[in-house]
Amino acid sequence: MSTKKLAPTATYGYNESDFKKFMRLAWTVLLSFGLMYMFFYNGRQNINLVKNDIAGFFGFFKADGTPDASGISAITTTLFWSYAMGQLVNGRLGSYFGYKRYMSLGVIVSCICNVAISFVSEMWLFAVLWGLNGFAQSMVWSNGLQVLNKWWPKSKRGFSSGLATAFSGLGQVVTYLSVSLSLTINPDWGWRAAFRFPIIPLVMVLVAFIVLFKEQPEDVGLAPFEEEDKEAAARDAALIAEVQGKGFLYPYIKLFSEPKFIVFCFISAIAGIGRYGLLNWMPTYFRDAHGMDVKSAIFGSILLPLGQACAMFVFPFITDKVFKGKREPMLALASIVTFICLVIFPFITNATAATLMLFVVGVFSMVTGVIWAVAGDMGGRAFAATVVGTLDCAVYLGAALQEGTFGYFTKAGRWDLGFITIGGLYILMLVLTLLASKMKLKNL
Repeated sequence: MSTKKLAPTATYGYNESDFKKFMRLAWTVLLSFGLMYMFFYNGRQNINLVKNDIAGFFGFFKADGTPDASGISAITTTLFWSYAMGQLVNGRLGSYFGYKRYMSLGVIVSCICNVAISFVSEMWLFAVLWGLNGFAQSMVWSNGLQVLNKWWPKSKRGFSSGLATAFSGLGQVVTYLSVSLSLTINPDWGWRAAFRFPIIPLVMVLVAFIVLFKEQPEDVGLAPFEEEDKEAAARDAALIAEVQGKGFLYPYIKLFSEPKFIVFCFISAIAGIGRYGLLNWMPTYFRDAHGMDVKSAIFGSILLPLGQACAMFVFPFITDKVFKGKREPMLALASIVTFICLVIFPFITNATAATLMLFVVGVFSMVTGVIWAVAGDMGGRAFAATVVGTLDCAVYLGAALQEGTFGYFTKAGRWDLGFITIGGLYILMLVLTLLASKMKLKNL
């Protein structure tokens, strides 16, 4: 469509040539961030596919002599806690040190930690390095979404945050495939291969990211875009002016004085429990409940993150197009369908049917894409990174909570309790979502 046929505001305040340049670079920024983050999961989710091997290496076994993955929860939980605490501050720190510089540093440190872990033999050192890796991993996501808010207006925010989040969902699929390939290439390395080979493509993509990623339109000689939504534009300008010259903690004071934001913190925590409660233990579930070997379990489990990736993109896009920027209806629908699926899931005994149901559960349980659109709406161009980081902190506090809980369910062989627990939490999410839909922002 020619820009001449568009309303003037549809070009976001640019003339025809600048608008074309702006859109081309907006897509470049979005895709370069999405692709980099997709491979970034190779340095985080890789541990989930070799938990049993690591547990056996450190001497944790069940009564029947099989490795007990719950025995290494002291290691795996360190990433969740350090990631959560890192997200709480890193969204703000990125604005001080430069978003791209800070994000690139996080990727580099994560790569170093993963390679170092592949050589350790002491559990305490593994845990320390994995915790440091968690902090490094937390340096990227919130800052990336902050930059996207500088390139994609409110009317496109669900689309841009959804597509970026879809890349993160596909990242889990890429990690599954990368680890499987690593174990095939060099089986003699055992679990250590999962921390070496998957890092290679991440480093290669990082180089492209550094070249292509631009923090804001001003960096390429363009003015900031103008919002089509004049009310959103006025709010953005007011927030930017208000934050300037204020201290490091000021955005947090604003956020935690907002009741609706606090409700979304609880929604985010439940989303973290659901996402990682399913994702982290699913390979073990297929192995224990259905007798699949490691590679078969990996293949079966790919459908869960693949379904999550679909939801991450589709759900926020629907909130833009169907619900006209209202995010709560999609959260409510996803909560209801997830609850129904998770109540049914433990009673499915056929592996094929369970695998197909897994895709459906993956689709409807994945609501963080909608949450990031909410975060962008709340923080705008002023401090979206702080909002995203704080909500992602809540997500990973939930993830840390599920690690120990689902470790107990795994050890006891009570998978039904795990699925029912998550289903109940999605009903609580539904209640909180309905509450949030009635609330208005007072201080933002």
